[in-house]
Amino acid sequence: MGKPTGFKEIEREIPVDRNPVERIKDWNEFHDHLSEDKLRNQGARCMDCGVPFCHTGALFAGMASGCPINNLIPEWNDLVYRGLWREAIDRLHKTNNFPEFTGRVCPAPCEGSCVLGISEPPVTIKNIEVSIIEHAFDEGWVVAESPAKRTGKKVAVVGSGPAGLACAAQLNRAGHEVTVFERADRIGGLLMYGIPNMKLDKKVVQRRVDLMAAEGVKFVANTEVGKDYPSKKLLQEFDAVVLCGGATKPRDLPIEGRQLKGIHYAMEFLHGNTKSLLDDKECANFISAKGKDVVVIGGGDTGTDCVGTSLRHGCKSLNQLEILPKPPLARASDNPWPQWPKVYKMDYGQEEAAALYGSDPRQYLVTTKKFVGDENGHVKELHIAQIQWEKDANGRFIPKEVPGTEKVIPAQLVLLAMGFLGPEDTVLSDLNIERDARSNAKAEHGQFSTNIQGVFAAGDMRRGQSLVVWAINEGRGAAREVDRYLMGETQLP
Repeated sequence: MGKPTGFKEIEREIPVDRNPVERIKDWNEFHDHLSEDKLRNQGARCMDCGVPFCHTGALFAGMASGCPINNLIPEWNDLVYRGLWREAIDRLHKTNNFPEFTGRVCPAPCEGSCVLGISEPPVTIKNIEVSIIEHAFDEGWVVAESPAKRTGKKVAVVGSGPAGLACAAQLNRAGHEVTVFERADRIGGLLMYGIPNMKLDKKVVQRRVDLMAAEGVKFVANTEVGKDYPSKKLLQEFDAVVLCGGATKPRDLPIEGRQLKGIHYAMEFLHGNTKSLLDDKECANFISAKGKDVVVIGGGDTGTDCVGTSLRHGCKSLNQLEILPKPPLARASDNPWPQWPKVYKMDYGQEEAAALYGSDPRQYLVTTKKFVGDENGHVKELHIAQIQWEKDANGRFIPKEVPGTEKVIPAQLVLLAMGFLGPEDTVLSDLNIERDARSNAKAEHGQFSTNIQGVFAAGDMRRGQSLVVWAINEGRGAAREVDRYLMGETQLP
């Protein structure tokens, strides 16, 4: 490393986010940026550690430890420290097609497994990553690069989320003619309509989509395969098909009162909000939180996005219910480094709610017993209770209600953000794709081929709900295997 003692001399520093009370007044990204001098100092904190776990991408206790796409993190940290930004973006693009996405929305398992993080605050890997790519765009270094020659092979990619885009980018690089089908009116899938604008500005997504189009990737929006375009027609018109439709079947909460108006899946809420924002008018399925008591059920990233969006609408009050216990402030003994640290933290939405209402909106170890409506059939309140987790006769943890803890909270808008059960059935059923035990497309990681010849699956449709960085991993991997299938060999990384 360029400065072997940097980690001893320089403290971790990340940009100060915009003031929560001010940023909820708009939909702009809430992150600020460090100066180049400060970024170089942060790069200098990267140790010359013997075994850098940050880029391993290994799974420990079912979670990623290090970067799933094996970013060459120590190398580009050192290049930033030396001021070699052009070399840094070249090194970053070797493993990551879209660092402008991961640098904004990835939870950074790399930092959780940073060797320096054992005893000191870890290196600011995520911030350095996004700074490299934005510096490269500012300098004009990121330009469309069409393949030198075409193979004449045609590939269809179904779904334009991070897996589909990564797959398409790599296959196009190999010289194949790639067509990406997307049922929404804009390209980007989860990146466009699943993540709010203040977390990932849609101009950033469109910028990359435009680059890919200039490189020769064909995008077909407003076209749902299996509905607007027959699924089996793919097999007739393309030499290979990659299914990257995501795991978009939401987990429901089938309790008393579920049929009441005002209870929505999180993605209905988030999709309608972003579409209305981009169209500059309220779309048909826009759901407003303005002036309402809002309850978000679910404590993950999607729940946080619902919190942040509701605050920007001007909700009256906000509660977020989580069935799991509150995480500890520091790593527990059964959560050692280099596992992902399961510790308490407030994400941007909770920070904003705390700034507005005085406290973290999350309530832990809570179950919802029933929804109650008004005379018009609209939800007006939730009956909730505290739970504790106990082992059943088979040793599995199950929630048990704590007697005497039931209470009622008002709600005119309830958002279900409890995760996803798997992919939708249409395309998989049409093509007779085998499923695994969790209803995902059955295809081995590293091979990505389904039981139907020439049909591959990648991303959440294959692995289930996961991170954007895992989707990129799978999209790149599937592209490599499709190229091998079409050409007999592959040079794709």
